[in-house]
Amino acid sequence: MTEVIEGSLYDFPKYYDLLFGFDWKAECDFLEECFAAYAKCSVKKLFEPACGTGRLLIKLAQRGYDVAGNDLNPHAVEYCNKRLKRFGYPEAAVVEDMSDFTPRKKFHAAFNMINSFRHLETEKSATQHFQCTADGLTKGGLYILGVHLIPTDGPRMETESWVARRGNLQVNSRMWCKELDLKGRNEKLGMHLDIYTPTSHKQIQDEMNYRTYTHQQMRTLLKRVPELEVAAIHDFSYEIETQIEIDETSEDIVYVLRKR
Repeated sequence: MTEVIEGSLYDFPKYYDLLFGFDWKAECDFLEECFAAYAKCSVKKLFEPACGTGRLLIKLAQRGYDVAGNDLNPHAVEYCNKRLKRFGYPEAAVVEDMSDFTPRKKFHAAFNMINSFRHLETEKSATQHFQCTADGLTKGGLYILGVHLIPTDGPRMETESWVARRGNLQVNSRMWCKELDLKGRNEKLGMHLDIYTPTSHKQIQDEMNYRTYTHQQMRTLLKRVPELEVAAIHDFSYEIETQIEIDETSEDIVYVLRKR
């Protein structure tokens, strides 16, 4: 019999970590390539706003970086800190709003790789987020931001499914657009997770709201924080050799921003 749970994926860090942790190596490799190619300082200290379970923080700590992060969800922060501690690193994640924080120490690079930035509901909170991040960066440091834009021309991706496995645990995920309000700048996503073990099956039913951005709206937003310049633009293929030009059909974009 299937147990159905209506709740937030973020309250189940074990499943979240499995579901979004599969591509960590490509992301970490790309981040390090960005540090080498675009930073105008030596990158040693990293910060991740909306760090979640710390799926990337732990891998980057193991590569020799000094890492820290924040997240609003206490379950995710606890999971992140326990893992850091288990591997001998400081418990460096805190429960904090990514649009209202004062860094405890300057960092050389920050990153937000999989759309978490779009949880910020207003232009004001998004601007504040960039300002807080810019304030924490050293001169020449980077903020690497992965974001899904809304194309204004051509087809757009409206559903996505993938499977993740670890040992006897399997998570099947389906995410789809339930409602798109471009005037109100909101995309409502439905998400179902089917979780299987050898003896059980349960389903988490979640719903999330993301602020929408066309490439022009993102350009306007970035101009509000002049301390950050666009050093490069890539996509989710994470190919450092290939920069892209954003147009009306663009969707999955990685902005490499640099502190002036």
